[in-house]
Amino acid sequence: MRLLHVKNLFLAVILSALPAISYAEVVGSVDTVFKVFGPDHKIVVEAFDDPDVENVTCYISRAKTGGIKGGLGLAEDTADAAISCQQVGPITLTDRVKRSPKKGQVVFQKRTSLVFKKLQVVRFYDDKRNALIYLTYSDKIIEGSPDNALSAVPIIPWH
Repeated sequence: MRLLHVKNLFLAVILSALPAISYAEVVGSVDTVFKVFGPDHKIVVEAFDDPDVENVTCYISRAKTGGIKGGLGLAEDTADAAISCQQVGPITLTDRVKRSPKKGQVVFQKRTSLVFKKLQVVRFYDDKRNALIYLTYSDKIIEGSPDNALSAVPIIPWH
């Protein structure tokens, strides 16, 4: 019984050390290219809430490849994406957010190819301006893309 308790404690410590990552909800999409076989190419709009900062919601629009490969999950989506984040209620920052590293904290990831490519959103905290900054970009194991988008959320009193 004691061994089970130690295993559970160990698992809890490991899981609490992992970064919190949000999952997006699809808000809608528009078709951009008609495909005879498989789904059309499209732009997808998704929403996610910051996992560490209550009352911040981000919206991402991103390209989604269709066709036969896209329908089977084998296509690689382009690095095109845009982001807009807003304060939707009162914000209280935790010490973890305030002490975020200069490299930022990953708050969202989405696979955009079968194995090697993903879309990420990284959050930075700008103490001097009391703002949260969200950067979206695509990375790849071999070669990423410099395409990126940025959104800033000034933290203001909420009434």
